[in-house]
Amino acid sequence: MRKQNDLGKDDIKQLVRRLAIPSMLAQFVNVLYSIVDRMYIGNIPEVGEVALAGAGVCGPIVTLISSFAFLVGIGGAPLMAIRMGEENQEGAEKILANCFVMLLGLSAMLTGAAIAFREPMLMFFGASEQTFPYAYDYLTFYVTGTVFAILTAGLNQFITCQGFANEAMLTTIIGAVMNIVLDPIFIFVLGMGVRGAAVATVLSQACSCAFVLWFLFGYRAHVRITLGGYSARVMLRVLTFGFCPFIIIAGDSVLIIALNTVLQRYGENGSGDMLIACATIVQSYMQIVTLPLGGITSGTQPILSFNYGAKNTDRIRKGEKEIVKLAFLFCLIMFIISQTVSSVFVRLFTQNEQYIQLSVWAIKVFTFGIIPLALQYAFVDGLTALGIVRVSVSLSVFRKVAFLVLTLLIPAYFGATAAFYAEPIVDIFCGLFSTAIFLSLIGRILRKREQMPDGQSLYS
Repeated sequence: MRKQNDLGKDDIKQLVRRLAIPSMLAQFVNVLYSIVDRMYIGNIPEVGEVALAGAGVCGPIVTLISSFAFLVGIGGAPLMAIRMGEENQEGAEKILANCFVMLLGLSAMLTGAAIAFREPMLMFFGASEQTFPYAYDYLTFYVTGTVFAILTAGLNQFITCQGFANEAMLTTIIGAVMNIVLDPIFIFVLGMGVRGAAVATVLSQACSCAFVLWFLFGYRAHVRITLGGYSARVMLRVLTFGFCPFIIIAGDSVLIIALNTVLQRYGENGSGDMLIACATIVQSYMQIVTLPLGGITSGTQPILSFNYGAKNTDRIRKGEKEIVKLAFLFCLIMFIISQTVSSVFVRLFTQNEQYIQLSVWAIKVFTFGIIPLALQYAFVDGLTALGIVRVSVSLSVFRKVAFLVLTLLIPAYFGATAAFYAEPIVDIFCGLFSTAIFLSLIGRILRKREQMPDGQSLYS
């Protein structure tokens, strides 16, 4: 059977585009999950703004749950691509089998933990007396579908890394379209409010999950899900590879929590809930930037991983250049949109002029450093694809820690709204720093691979 994309032979420029663009579009569609929920919630009559703040408190918890899917999915997919490059079919199937079991186990543990600790988590993460009932209702219904969210996000990586970028995009399109259709029905027609938004999301994720399982158990996949061959060593290697993307996504949850906390603490005259509602809109907008950007850089990881396994180092150099170009162009376009017409996006969530003005200002501040952010994503994900996880994790952790420190310190001296300046400061500095580190290491990494004996397995 002919592969949709030949990772080892197709023209690099065209190959990067064929994998990056569907992955980017898939993440655009994926953003609709949270944006559509928040858009409808924000327009619930009379209680929209408060309900939106409540959903915003749930945001970091939902993101944290999703991060465990990427711990396994993005951890295992590059390893499987490397085995495919080495023409080791048995090794590739073993990795997928282990990842499937890990995702099932994580789903069960996360569901139990979220239900058991939902009340203290919500209060700790910034819920107030007014927003707590809405946050509690949303989270309670959402976590019932954790298994669908985890399996969909995690296993979809294994569709992409086999060259089926369009099928991976279809996974997210199915869920997003279902969510757009079901949200108004459950929220308004059935009168379920924020609970309806969560139920619609769970049902939509279930549909996406069914498609992913059908594909990976079916005849079209080159590497299918099999049962057996479970190995603690393979699982540990997957977790090692996946730790970097896990830190990036889980760290985003911590940062959102910190932002909500300082906004609630330093907001003057009881403005904390309003600031959190505006921050929720800003974070929704940032997802339009960061998720598709991550789609470009993670969606093209199989090219780097496969050719690293096959010792095609020249294709790795060319591929990374094309990835950087595409990521840079995307961020440039988003920067222009952010600074000019972001008010159109904000008005989808609220018609309150005070909320609109504050949210538009915050979006312009938050996105000021997104062009250097393209370099951060491209080079950190590039190192992860090659298995250089110590460096990629260090760069990611450094960025998150710097962000956290500034988010906590700046408002203490300059007021609550000054917290929004932490994002551009960190994006600019860390983007340039990661570039310098990558350029200093990549030549040595590729030369070392070229000198390895043929047939020697990587990361066995």
